Amino acid sequence: MFQEYQVTYAGLWWRVLAYLIDGVIFSVVFFPLGILVGVALVSGGADQNSPILPGIRITLNGFELLVGWLYYAFLESSPWQGTIGKKLVGLRVTDLNGNRISFARATGRYFGGVLSAMICFVGFLMVAFTEKKQGLHDIMAGTLVLRGPAQPDYPYPPNPPDFGYRGGTLNIG
Repeated sequence: MFQEYQVTYAGLWWRVLAYLIDGVIFSVVFFPLGILVGVALVSGGADQNSPILPGIRITLNGFELLVGWLYYAFLESSPWQGTIGKKLVGLRVTDLNGNRISFARATGRYFGGVLSAMICFVGFLMVAFTEKKQGLHDIMAGTLVLRGPAQPDYPYPPNPPDFGYRGGTLNIG
């Protein structure tokens, strides 16, 4: 009566491929920006010992973090359920029930990923060793990364049983 759906968890290498595609997209955006900043600094007479360089580096890193957060959180919580890289390789991010995630959950997932990167990428490598192929950031955010097309939120039967109720109010007592 109920239709069964096959769930395929996205393994480490599919995720790496999606991440590399997203990395190319970020490079296209940030490489020219880095060139412009470098040219502006050199033409302005700044050298390697300039006191403004640390502030510029911090500002650029903060900008990259902000853009990365918005890119990942917005797209993973959108109807696409993933970044451009994930979409191109057929991956989607869901909650533990296979539903689309909220922007807040996608935000938690992104910053969990930042934490995973800070601990020598061990949190990402967990994908290869966990039953549902979850990284630390997925476990923290309560998310899954699945391969293949989206399935219905819950496998309800196509036609629910008819109990004879036709609408209206029901008075009890």
